[in-house]
Amino acid sequence: MNRREVITLLGGAAAPWPLAAGAQQHKSPTIGFLGGATWESEWAAAFVQRLHELGWTEGRTIAIEYRWTEGRNERIVEIVAEFVRLKVDVIVTYSTPPVLAAKQATSAIPIVFAAAGDPLGAGLVASLARPGGNVTGLSLLATDLTGKRIKLLREVVPGLRRLALLGNVGNPQVVVEIGEVQAAARTLGLDVVTSSEIRKAEDVAPAFGSFKGRADALFVVLDPLINNNRLPIATLALGARLPTMHGLRDLVEAGGLMSYAANFPDLFRRTAGLVDKILRGVKPAEIPVEQPTKFDLVVNLNTAKALGLTIPDSFLLRADEVIE
Repeated sequence: MNRREVITLLGGAAAPWPLAAGAQQHKSPTIGFLGGATWESEWAAAFVQRLHELGWTEGRTIAIEYRWTEGRNERIVEIVAEFVRLKVDVIVTYSTPPVLAAKQATSAIPIVFAAAGDPLGAGLVASLARPGGNVTGLSLLATDLTGKRIKLLREVVPGLRRLALLGNVGNPQVVVEIGEVQAAARTLGLDVVTSSEIRKAEDVAPAFGSFKGRADALFVVLDPLINNNRLPIATLALGARLPTMHGLRDLVEAGGLMSYAANFPDLFRRTAGLVDKILRGVKPAEIPVEQPTKFDLVVNLNTAKALGLTIPDSFLLRADEVIE
């Protein structure tokens, strides 16, 4: 689905909101959709499209209340509290902090996460096979992909020896993944250069100053704060002559070098399937956490050229998408 099709489906990312509000008058099931930023509307569109395929019509048989944090983490608790007051039937979100906030706010409303790095390790579920409680969703397998990402980066960065890390340490899952990156890098014989602590957008630029000239490449750990600052991160990385590895295609589109990750629109489509089960009476506790099945390798050839890197043709042939 391209962005023009997304705009058509969502009516410029605005049409569903009035319809959803009107639908509440008919007491249709209501979904509370908590996203990081409106640019993620492509993911929301994939979610809505799959709901339509499953027989749910927004504005007639279902209502959706969309809320976006727009990079303000303090909004997470406010939005979750609003969903609880509205007595929505299901809360849909992604990333560990919003899921934890929702889980803390309610044990009655089902919560479905479209993407979480390590749902078991983060305490979102009791087990992957039988989640227990009111939470289920899809895992990103983030830590399992760490070694693969570093190996891919090493293929295109000649003489890679020193790897810098950038991640939001205010997100507990990011802290776990940073540890995994450090361990995997050392196993592969790389020295790891950690950044200063990142907790807000204002910390990003100083972090680059902390490892400028000390690293050959940069591993960026995915989370909403990083997503919302993808353009300055790409600009700063290019200025520092640092090739980057990401966990999301959108950061490569913004100017990062490459990403290897689960396909997010596909994750949100599958999330709609889990929501459908819940709305038809299945308890979240009985729905196993699912794993991603579609992974994409994306390379930005323009960024590679700007960095003076020559990507081997054999590597480009393996890519699912090459941005030029």
